[in-house]
Amino acid sequence: MSQTLSTVSNFNLEQYLGTWYEIARLPMKHQPEDSTDISAVYSLNENGKVRVQNRCLDGDGKLDEAIAEATIVDAEHAKLEVSFLPEGLRWIPFTKGDYWVLKIDPDYQTALVGEPNKEYLWLLHRGTSLDEATQREYLSYAESLGYDLSDLIHTVHTGNKTA
Repeated sequence: MSQTLSTVSNFNLEQYLGTWYEIARLPMKHQPEDSTDISAVYSLNENGKVRVQNRCLDGDGKLDEAIAEATIVDAEHAKLEVSFLPEGLRWIPFTKGDYWVLKIDPDYQTALVGEPNKEYLWLLHRGTSLDEATQREYLSYAESLGYDLSDLIHTVHTGNKTA
């Protein structure tokens, strides 16, 4: 059942690289709910994998950073696996999380990212704010896929740069 989640087709990784800001997310145990100014910078490593630099301000306003590596599982259909383990431990099975791009606009400015169990979801944008109509469009799409958005967190951006 979980594998039937549809993703973006004809995904262009090169166009996806760069800085994204989190607009909204479903709660995750490793990301405190009071985190603000959440950004992610995606760049290509020499080994062809994607370096993921997640940054945010914690509840005390201190910069928090996590570096991960994403492996492309299905390039055309925007399916990646991400590991936040230290480099020497990334070989351990079952330590990678699915990262699937579910919806993206043609200019790669707004993206909806989730995973097949529908527990995690992120609404990302190239800027720190996104108009209500676009937010509604993307979040309604998530609901149509079966995501429960009752606990959705709208990310606060204070204007302090993390990216």
